[in-house]
Amino acid sequence: MTPSRREKTSQRLRQPQPLLRNRLPSGRGAMEQPNVTGDGEAALSPRFWVALVLTGVATGLLGAGLMALLFHVEHAAFGYHTGDLESGVKAASALHRVISLLIAGVFGGLAWYLLRRYTPGTKPEIDDVLWSHSGQLSVRRSLGTSVISEIVIGMGVSLGREAAPKTMGGLSGGLLGRWFDLSAAQQRLLIAGGGGAGLACVYNVPLGGAFFTAEILCGSVSIATMLPALACCGVATITAWVYLPNQATYLNVPGYHVSAALLVWALLAGPLIGLGAAAYIRGIGWLSHHRITGVPSLLAPPIAFGALGVIGIAYPQLFGNGKNMAHDVFLGGGSLVFLLVLALLKPAVTALCLASGASGGLFTPVLSTGAVLGGGLGLLWSHLWPGTPVGAYAMVGAAAMIGCAMQAPITGLALVLELTHSGFGLMTPMIVATVVSTAVVRYIDGYSIYSARLPALPPAARTVPPEE
Repeated sequence: MTPSRREKTSQRLRQPQPLLRNRLPSGRGAMEQPNVTGDGEAALSPRFWVALVLTGVATGLLGAGLMALLFHVEHAAFGYHTGDLESGVKAASALHRVISLLIAGVFGGLAWYLLRRYTPGTKPEIDDVLWSHSGQLSVRRSLGTSVISEIVIGMGVSLGREAAPKTMGGLSGGLLGRWFDLSAAQQRLLIAGGGGAGLACVYNVPLGGAFFTAEILCGSVSIATMLPALACCGVATITAWVYLPNQATYLNVPGYHVSAALLVWALLAGPLIGLGAAAYIRGIGWLSHHRITGVPSLLAPPIAFGALGVIGIAYPQLFGNGKNMAHDVFLGGGSLVFLLVLALLKPAVTALCLASGASGGLFTPVLSTGAVLGGGLGLLWSHLWPGTPVGAYAMVGAAAMIGCAMQAPITGLALVLELTHSGFGLMTPMIVATVVSTAVVRYIDGYSIYSARLPALPPAARTVPPEE
């Protein structure tokens, strides 16, 4: 019996149905490739794609605006108009540095206190909204937290600048998802896409931002997540070029090459970097839970930020998110003792700022810690096996530290490559160190810089899974 036309068009199982309804002559299905089995819970409908593109545009504009705010605050706080933050801080007097951070503390303490008091029970954490499948990002809380954090970071506070654009990108996706009346799953994918796009546009890293979306926020590197993630990050990055430059974040990093000394070092340093990251993450998680709240939070930021200002008299590299600190060692700067001291002080002052109740990111502070730690350990290794530039060790250390601290090795590698437009010659040692360090963190604890900072659940909602 000859099959009818209707029967012929029902050979394909994928949803949504492709235009070509018949299978190949082999009879094998396209869905046998695991990553193309379908859209999953979030249907990639035409309406979803329109909302996604608009999310990318909104995120790019918001990211550019937040960076404009950050840069203007930096210039005003330290009185410079050209060059980078570290140069401006170094040119300022010791008293100027301390006063800048004291003002940041007074402003931040009061602003965060009022914001939290008048927006109780609201959610500004994109990770919490996505992973718990509950609630929506608060417009007032998200916008307020983002603006306050960029202002205090511009005044020298040791936190990452990416949290604000990540939050605002997620907020944009959530609002557009509701306006377009999308399903809950589609809204979550839009929020995740906006969050990754926020990171992508302010650092000019669309590929790294897409992996951040899929590997960290969604937990699935499949075509159903990577395709919209790439699109959203690409649109946001291009949009942000209206203000931000289309260039690497870390300029003029040499094209280092692999060596036998570097490969062996990567294998040996990986466990040390993993141990350091696990301790750092556990400490950040503890401090995030026990950070100062209520009326005492009005005084905590001035004290914590003032302490950073005093320490920063001797080590101005600690001001801000650590971008310049990482850049210097990528270019080969720094002595053994100096780099190892920075590797201890940067996590300490960042943790101090978080403990005071401040809000901000950890991406660049962690990456810069990995860079100086890698450079310092590399200089030690060079006494036994010379010949490899310190910048190469720093690149490998940065990739390993951020990859294991995020528990996202692909994202870590992609970000370091895009941030520097270099490092391809170091791919093998970067993979070795990242795999080993990530495995160590996963074996010891398994938390990341994102999961460790999740807010506490209400007592009634706390359940411990059997495997823990």
